[in-house]
Amino acid sequence: MRRRFRAGYRPIAILLGCALTMLAASCGGGGGGSTGSGDGPKIELTIATFNEFGYADLYAEYMAEHPNIRIVERHAETVDDHIKNLDANLASGSGMADIEAMELGWIYKYLARGDQFADLRDYGANDLKDRWLDWKVSGATTQDGRIIGYGTDIGPEAICYRRDLFARAGLPTDRAEVAKLFVDWPSYFATGRKFKEKMPGSAWYDSAVLTWEAMRNQLIQAYYSNQDRFLGSENTQLKNVWDQVVQGSADGLSARQPAWSETWKKAFRTEAFATMACPGWLLGVIQENAGNYGKGKWDVADVFPGGGGNWGGSYLTVPKQSPQQAEAARLAAWLTAPEQQVKVFKKVGSFPSTLDAYDDPQVKSQVNPYFNNAPVGEIFVNRARAVILKQHKGPREGEINQVFTAALARVDEGKVPPATAWRQALDDAEKAANTRSSG
Repeated sequence: MRRRFRAGYRPIAILLGCALTMLAASCGGGGGGSTGSGDGPKIELTIATFNEFGYADLYAEYMAEHPNIRIVERHAETVDDHIKNLDANLASGSGMADIEAMELGWIYKYLARGDQFADLRDYGANDLKDRWLDWKVSGATTQDGRIIGYGTDIGPEAICYRRDLFARAGLPTDRAEVAKLFVDWPSYFATGRKFKEKMPGSAWYDSAVLTWEAMRNQLIQAYYSNQDRFLGSENTQLKNVWDQVVQGSADGLSARQPAWSETWKKAFRTEAFATMACPGWLLGVIQENAGNYGKGKWDVADVFPGGGGNWGGSYLTVPKQSPQQAEAARLAAWLTAPEQQVKVFKKVGSFPSTLDAYDDPQVKSQVNPYFNNAPVGEIFVNRARAVILKQHKGPREGEINQVFTAALARVDEGKVPPATAWRQALDDAEKAANTRSSG
């Protein structure tokens, strides 16, 4: 959930409508030429977000360029609160904002109801889609080709590691050499077992759940077929991921720290674990929790087992309930343009999903002193480009994943045998998959 994604960088809390569809594309697309002199009627655009998107300065900039536009943000503290509001308004047929933010793990629920959101192709999305990594665009594209969201940030994954613990275990500490250790997940786990032999008092990673999350996100099909059919026990690849993670727990590779718990946060100031699957936003989590203790001890390797992986990110959508869809689409396009994504990156650390941003020196040349001066801009640009899989997720993806992560947490904590937990997760996930979506 986004409150977790965002915790890392403590992210902070439109012109006359185009009357004709043929004009809407020109006034709705593009990165934001001035379209209002202030002489037209005043327009209020609402945008519903959660946690903090870092858009406050952008709102002010846009309104200064468009004097007849007033932007009002509806802010929810958590993604759960945001979804609750969104679902209620979607079901009632009224009350949605002109722009609704969608978190990566939940947009699939709304792709199945894509007819209730504006097809942004009507407002220039086909001319804009090359802005983004292709997998970011596909994540907001319905099966019949409608584009319902413009991409905001992403969470490309690398591996964060403790240089000091690696040195004591006789493992290399240089980033390039560390990267060679983690070509795939079997090599990652195998290196962890070697580490454990040398460092029995430390674990290899923080929790089974976050390792599962990293691995599951690499599967083209995890819970659903491309036709939105729940796969369940048919998916041997998902079971293979499960088996590797629970074996890691059995071998003592997990520190068994429930993610985001107080004990998990405190563990960063100890020698509890040596590595983490590490999306860019997690650097801030580590720094915040480890404090002065961790400075220089943590580093980042330009590698992710099995290729590329992504964990995190959002979209901006325009509900059909909006009476001013063209203007809302124009604002959404402007907020997610490369120039604005770079500004948000500088302000709150949200990693851009637009290709042009990767050539911006403010992004690609970023170095993080806390992580032993790691060239994190270059690393995460490389990691973003390494994500090539267009993973298919179905309408109840979020609920189903909660079922599996809860089951895995019970295994990690030694409360339930793996086989029992797997069977129960399959049963509960089947029920979740067959639950009708509200609205």
